[in-house]
Amino acid sequence: MYALKDFSCKLARGKRYAVVGMNGSGKTTLIKLLCRLYDPKEGVILLNGRDIREYDYDEYLELFSVVFQDFKLFPFALGQNVAAQNDFDLERAESALDRAGFTDRLAQMKNGCDTVIYKDFDKNGVEVSGGEAQKIAIARALYKDAPFVVLDEPTAALDPLAEQEIYQKFDGISQGKTTVYISHRLSSCKFCDEILVIDHGRLVQQGSHQSLLEQESGKYHELWHAQAQHYVV
Repeated sequence: MYALKDFSCKLARGKRYAVVGMNGSGKTTLIKLLCRLYDPKEGVILLNGRDIREYDYDEYLELFSVVFQDFKLFPFALGQNVAAQNDFDLERAESALDRAGFTDRLAQMKNGCDTVIYKDFDKNGVEVSGGEAQKIAIARALYKDAPFVVLDEPTAALDPLAEQEIYQKFDGISQGKTTVYISHRLSSCKFCDEILVIDHGRLVQQGSHQSLLEQESGKYHELWHAQAQHYVV
């Protein structure tokens, strides 16, 4: 059984892409293949015309800043979580947290980026909510500053106001980078340059929000109106 089948698309440098589809359609599998956490059983993924399996694995991974749905934070200092290492650049970490919408919460932490999160190893550790943890994970991706940014449901644990804040910051987050954004909430796709619509492992549509919405028989139109009806009174 295939997770993806007869799938072909091209991602251009510096553009913003959204990947949408029903649960189990193959969205996260696509991203994990792109990031080379899996290798394809058939077909090939090319970077500048070259099979990605021909590149040094560690060097290839350095191209990506990724936030997966199942990200993990550790009971260490906030700055260490953002940098994903013991030593971190304070100014760079604070900038990444600001761009991820964590500024107000950081201001409440008397030790700033040296504040330990969680209480596993420090009884004075600070607990963070699911939404705050998600912002820290986004900051981690921004701190790495790789040319390719992948956000897999980055606002799933955020309330509507916090989600809107992330959307407003998205232009800054993706400035000059190739960005792939996976979301079940189609309203978040409107600011992307192109939207890839996946259905049962196949790419069934690709285009801008407006162009896909005008295709009344298409999957995107169906998904959009299925969600929109819950906001119509």
